[in-house]
Amino acid sequence: MPGIPPTPGCPAGTTPYTIRSGDTFFLLAQRFNTTVEAIQRANPGVDPNNLQIGQVICMPGTPPTPGCPAGTTPYTIRSGDTFFLLAQRFNTTVEAIQRANPGVNPNNLQIGQVICMPGDTTPPPSGCPTGTTSYTIRSGDTFFLLAQRFNTTVEAIQRANPGVNPNNLQIGQRICIPTAN
Repeated sequence: MPGIPPTPGCPAGTTPYTIRSGDTFFLLAQRFNTTVEAIQRANPGVDPNNLQIGQVICMPGTPPTPGCPAGTTPYTIRSGDTFFLLAQRFNTTVEAIQRANPGVNPNNLQIGQVICMPGDTTPPPSGCPTGTTSYTIRSGDTFFLLAQRFNTTVEAIQRANPGVNPNNLQIGQRICIPTAN
């Protein structure tokens, strides 16, 4: 394709990166914890105002870790996520999330970005324990309304979902609802 110079290999200290829709040097610098100037130095023949989807450039520094260290679990950022909300959802602290992600700017999370969540970040299982059934949170759901709908109590729903903050339910989140015996 004319205009997209092939990148045979990136020099030491850089990593190949394939341009995706919406990428700019500024956004890449933020995502990869580097500077626009460093990206420009690593790509002297690339016009930052004419990036092409599929174009391969060289990113300075080390790439974001595809795997997470022991004691953490990969998590993909979704719309509306913040470290504060993630800490509540996964029963951890903002500080613990920051320690697990030293190069991540919590004020500039990108949808699709993968971070490492400390501890056991498994949301309530889709296979709920005996005596409960799996339920996916929808818009407007509260533990109170769910207790009425499923003929149970708020306390019983809380006992079935010990890691879930009832004040921060997320659409699409799976919880376990106690069933009548």
